[in-house]
Amino acid sequence: MTGPGLVPPQYDPAAPRSATTLPVGSPATVRRYVRELLRRHRRAFTLLVAVNAVAVVASMTGPYLLGSLVDRLAAGADRLHLGRTLFLFAVALAVQTLFVRLVRLRGAMLGEETLADLREDFLVRSVRLPPGVLERAGTGDLLSRVTTDVDRLAEAMRQAVPQLAIGVVWAGLLLGGLAVTAPPLALCVLVAAPLLVVGCRWYFRRAPAAYRSEAAGYAAVAAALTETVDAGRTVEAHRLGARRVALSDRRIGQWTAWERYTLALRSVFLPVISLTHTTVLASVLLIGGAFVLQGWLDVGRLTTGALLAQMLVEPVGIILRWYDELQVAQVSLARLVGVREIEPDAGDASVRPEGREVRADEVRFGYREGVDVLHRVSLGVPPGTRLALVGPSGAGKSTLGRLLAGIYAPGSGRVTLGAAELARMPAERVREHVALVNQEHHVFVGSLRDNLLLARAGADDGELWSALAAVGADGWARALEGGLDAEVGSGGQGLTPAQAQQVALARLVLADPHTLVLDEATSLLDPRAARHLERSLARVLEGRTVVAIAHRLHTAHDADLIAVVEGGRITELGGHDALVAADGAYAALWRSWHG
Repeated sequence: MTGPGLVPPQYDPAAPRSATTLPVGSPATVRRYVRELLRRHRRAFTLLVAVNAVAVVASMTGPYLLGSLVDRLAAGADRLHLGRTLFLFAVALAVQTLFVRLVRLRGAMLGEETLADLREDFLVRSVRLPPGVLERAGTGDLLSRVTTDVDRLAEAMRQAVPQLAIGVVWAGLLLGGLAVTAPPLALCVLVAAPLLVVGCRWYFRRAPAAYRSEAAGYAAVAAALTETVDAGRTVEAHRLGARRVALSDRRIGQWTAWERYTLALRSVFLPVISLTHTTVLASVLLIGGAFVLQGWLDVGRLTTGALLAQMLVEPVGIILRWYDELQVAQVSLARLVGVREIEPDAGDASVRPEGREVRADEVRFGYREGVDVLHRVSLGVPPGTRLALVGPSGAGKSTLGRLLAGIYAPGSGRVTLGAAELARMPAERVREHVALVNQEHHVFVGSLRDNLLLARAGADDGELWSALAAVGADGWARALEGGLDAEVGSGGQGLTPAQAQQVALARLVLADPHTLVLDEATSLLDPRAARHLERSLARVLEGRTVVAIAHRLHTAHDADLIAVVEGGRITELGGHDALVAADGAYAALWRSWHG
């Protein structure tokens, strides 16, 4: 079956590769997670099925009463007992109305509970992933999962899962009632089965892959747009606007092509459903009528059977409609539970640092296989040393800093803390000793106190104010309405980027690690404020090992040791005066910056 729009889009060579994106969960992972959700909510699910069964049985009372009335009319009965029939019908209608309301209520509650579990599971699993995994995945992929995929799945959790359960129970009970009332008519329903099976097989062989491609296409659009906005200044400076627009157009074209393809699939599938409904009712009436003429079936049973067959239209429609929605939801669910296929590196609990010296020995590292960013880098940082990493953009300074902080594991060579290899240590233990602070800082929704307590849950107010004072933030913090109890973040009192950076550095003071990696941690402050803040931090962090990555060379001027990184290699190593006297790469940088 082919036609305009029914040919899937061709592969786009410019489409994003999956090597750097988070994985998509396999069918086995999705099934395992669904079973886990059902086990958690089995009581609520059982109650939903039971309440729905009562509602369906009540809805079947009307056809049975009408069939019985038709039988009495055909038999020429003198008394039809219309009053009793109407009373029973009214009672059944009231019971059905009450239990349908309960079905909707219980279904909505079950959907919200399972959706809440899904969101929490995704968040908990994501924050336990190695930081390097999330960094390599990029913002676009992660953003599309926590926004678009969750939104798509929300409708499924709230509606599709409860409605599917309702539809299956409803259809099963109606078929059972039809089989009890008039077994021959139950067989008539099978006349439409081949049409329904063929249509479903055709559709569901194509739909899941198409919906996965559609979701991946949207993620690619989000990634392209997010990256362009985040790097807007760079795009403008290098006149890359036309190239980025062309890339976005390709991504949008690929995505909309899959959107049109899935729409074309539905335009074939939905008429098949309608034709199935018509076939079921027509077969029951035609075959049942023939049975009545032959005397094999009475008119009352035909009436009841026809009404029950007509009632089948709605649950079958519900099942097919929401099963179709689940195809979309299954893709989003697979993308969300895909993080479960990344095993968090638990590390070796027996590996402990015996000292505080940080070393890198013959380290190689690359973000892509076969393309190294760092080439056989060796470096030793004695305890209490202030090391500055300087060099041109793209030289590998931030990458080296992340290796020294234990964010990435080297491709070859070793990075150690106190002779213990960071890559083998549990992540929580690494964070106890080494902290990374970069230019990206976050203020979470809540009070200023809550934001600071993330670093040390047991800190008292005096310690919080001392940490804020250490980074020069106590002045504006005391001016906030409510002080430490002031609500900040989205919906609260807004903080400037510089204030958010100071909050992050105050957390660092509270966390009190003995080794710090500062990746342009004061970049959002003006030079004078940054200089003042760094001097304040220097007093607070006296005696700690500090690895600072910055373009402002006054940081290097104050450091004990300076490493010049060029082309993924350390080309110069020494103090400020010695490197200026050597008249090499650092001296050129210093003259250019100082001038």
